Amino acid sequence: MAWKKKPVPQSVYRRQLSARLAQLREQSGLTLTEVAQKVEVNQGSLSRIENGDRGTTPVLVKALLDCYEVTDPVIREDILDLVRADQAQRKPWWRKYSAVINTTQYGGYLTLESSATTLRSYEPLLMPGLLQTPDYARQVIGEMRVDLSPKQVADLVDVRMNRQSLLEGEDAPKLWAVIDEAAIRRMSGSPGVLRGQLEHLLSVDRPNLTLQLMPFDAGFHPGLYGSFMLMGFPEPNPDVVWVENLTNSVYFEGSEDVERYTEVFDHLRARALGPPQTRNRINEMIKEL
Repeated sequence: MAWKKKPVPQSVYRRQLSARLAQLREQSGLTLTEVAQKVEVNQGSLSRIENGDRGTTPVLVKALLDCYEVTDPVIREDILDLVRADQAQRKPWWRKYSAVINTTQYGGYLTLESSATTLRSYEPLLMPGLLQTPDYARQVIGEMRVDLSPKQVADLVDVRMNRQSLLEGEDAPKLWAVIDEAAIRRMSGSPGVLRGQLEHLLSVDRPNLTLQLMPFDAGFHPGLYGSFMLMGFPEPNPDVVWVENLTNSVYFEGSEDVERYTEVFDHLRARALGPPQTRNRINEMIKEL
């Protein structure tokens, strides 16, 4: 399994733009060296643009399209729209939290999540961030990230709560979450925090949300390796798998990696309780509290 070395992934728009520009250059029969000479731009910069490692501007892209003799106004405007969308995503709502996000290597995840059309999450120990209550999030972040100041913890709670607006609206992505019973039962501090969290899970009733519980009696299963998030994007962008650990976060977009995690997720949702049974089990847990 190849580990992605870039700490922050490109936006979905930049990934699409870089592929389109590389394809147009190849169709023109020009090399990077020839294009760099024609448009008077550093060859290394062009290479990074085609690899998606850096953004670009409408002015440069227009020059590239002229160089590739792309005259179709529809194609030109489609590609320029990708440039503008990538520029807009470089100024996201979470920019004001950049200090704490940079500390936690969180920005890359938010960049991808904000563009996803489908989200498939498996959580063995915690509630998914998109479904957490403020009190639960505050306890989780505060006790897991002992290296952060109270202000940084509060900022990360704000970020987590703001993320949840992603699930609202007509264009909201579909979230399919499989949560292990260990996450449902794990309690720290007041039982009221866990009760509020469980009640929140029952109250979040949206057509784009599917929630399943993996019960203890399911035994051993492939999800015991740890949590992961599968993100799907509009064509032609490949799906991405995001995995976190104590000191780093990595993402995979190779077909073999994505297919393997997809297979595991399908196995998990087949083993987990169905949505109605999940609601019944959560209700039982609330009564126990």
